[in-house]
Amino acid sequence: MIDRAQRTATLTVRAPSGPPPVGIDEILRHGAAWWPLAVARELDDAILSLRSNEPEIGTWLIRTTGELRQVLVADALLIEHAQHWFVRETVGMLRRTLARLDVSSRSMFALIDRDSCFAGTLLELALAADRSYMLALPDAADAEPHIAVTAMNFGAYPMPGGRARLARQMCEDPAKLDELRSIAGKPLPPGDANRLGLVTATPDDLDWPDEIRLAIEERASLSPDALTGLEANLRFGGAETMETRIFGRLSAWQNWIFIRPNAVGDTGALKVYGTGDKPEFDWKRV
Repeated sequence: MIDRAQRTATLTVRAPSGPPPVGIDEILRHGAAWWPLAVARELDDAILSLRSNEPEIGTWLIRTTGELRQVLVADALLIEHAQHWFVRETVGMLRRTLARLDVSSRSMFALIDRDSCFAGTLLELALAADRSYMLALPDAADAEPHIAVTAMNFGAYPMPGGRARLARQMCEDPAKLDELRSIAGKPLPPGDANRLGLVTATPDDLDWPDEIRLAIEERASLSPDALTGLEANLRFGGAETMETRIFGRLSAWQNWIFIRPNAVGDTGALKVYGTGDKPEFDWKRV
């Protein structure tokens, strides 16, 4: 769903709705309709469509809906049949699709609210986002959303630089990663998710609407080129590889910040700095 007034697009990924396949033969009978492959194809199409056709839609809001348990079951099948060619190719397509998020010049917020199912493979969406907000319900703990890590978060879907998103988020801390491995598959409420560093913030239901509104309005007011540089550097921080140098340094700083019209054009931020005039930005994030 696209909101052109706010310049946002909402991407909602649904968990499996029916009983999971039993064994590899049933997975093969599902073919392209098998949930992990269908998710990869549809999400890939949505990302490419937004990148190509909606350059002024600068913020993507990522949501999920469905039963978290169903996503855990789907991940268990991916792990169990990891050596089968069809499953291996499906994981490969999921990896490539998720990597498109890493190199997309858009702001991304994961919104983890009621009925969300950010677990395992779908948790990668939240880990790829620039910020993740998880709704806390102090007066209705039973209704709070949960997230969960699985074995798929520890390297099955590496970023373009070769690192797992979870490892990057934990700053490659072995102790933190070991702690997360020990609770793989366990649904985590907002308090635990925040303590473990898996989400950015856990506003309660009173603050949630304003927190999300302010975050969106803040991003919408800033220079698209400066945001691209900021986000690329955060996504590709840590240990350097050739890919991180290209996406997080060369592209971000040289191509997006110093020589773009939003900075050095007649009404760019650097040109009008100190004059009292406000810069005028081209909102296209390409």
